[in-house]
Amino acid sequence: MNEEQKQQVTGAGGDFEDRMRELLAEDANTIRPAPVPYPAIRRRGTIERRRRVAGAGAALVVLAAMPVGAYALADGDAGRDTVASTPSGATPRTSATPTPSASPAGPARPATEHQLLDGITFEQAVDGLEKCLAYDQSDTSGAYSRPDLGAAKGYRIILAMNSTGDSNAPGDGMFVVAVKEQPRQTRLICNIRDGEAAGLGTSVGSDDVPGAAPVMADINGGKLYQQSILDRGNWKLPFRWGVIGTVEPSVARVTVSYGGATSQAALDHGWFVASGVLNQQVTLAPRIKGYDADGKLVYDSDKDKSYEKRLP
Repeated sequence: MNEEQKQQVTGAGGDFEDRMRELLAEDANTIRPAPVPYPAIRRRGTIERRRRVAGAGAALVVLAAMPVGAYALADGDAGRDTVASTPSGATPRTSATPTPSASPAGPARPATEHQLLDGITFEQAVDGLEKCLAYDQSDTSGAYSRPDLGAAKGYRIILAMNSTGDSNAPGDGMFVVAVKEQPRQTRLICNIRDGEAAGLGTSVGSDDVPGAAPVMADINGGKLYQQSILDRGNWKLPFRWGVIGTVEPSVARVTVSYGGATSQAALDHGWFVASGVLNQQVTLAPRIKGYDADGKLVYDSDKDKSYEKRLP
């Protein structure tokens, strides 16, 4: 108690004990702490919880964008794959029908080994594909605008076979046919002669149209089964031929008849591939038939008004 308070007590003339209680109560009110700001604390906690929820949501988006077990190639590590770690408790997702490939950085193999013909190895087919893509990228003449065909690793090789030279393109060589589905369906027919790219035919975009048949021969695939119109009636024989096209999932079997012989086509991820050898001159185009799983005929090129049934 200070001097002033002592003087107040002693000079009050009242009851000392009552006066003391009154002074102590005044001091208690003076040093009482300010009330706790509950509304401010509650508001701050709400803001913090929203920040945490937003952060967790962003983390989930990042995890969804990076598939479990995805492959990535680091700079300077070409040909070597690096597997992303799998989060604890997560189950790696696997493809139901994986496509076999030569290597993580190379094009995919055909569905069957019967699509690699005339002793051509898969490695030789890959080399031919890479040469044709390099040839396309090196053409800077600007004569016409064309889409970027991309790298070989994005393709699947569906056919490799010998090519026969004719009056329009002299010299025997090798055909390599490759396709890819992304970012747009692309088909290329590559011709290799004397170890160099000698010709490249491409088709970008699907040939499908409303009401299209379940089997469709490639509109630009004629070079695989015919020789130049300049040699009409005077083909070089024997002649290795091939027929390619698209097929719907409902089709279970495709056959191709050409020059009196019928070949069973290979079905390869939405494409059909057939081949054979001609020993005689022909004037009719290959006849293509498609069957469903029950053996029912669902397509016959002889009844397809859009299919050219005679060779030019």
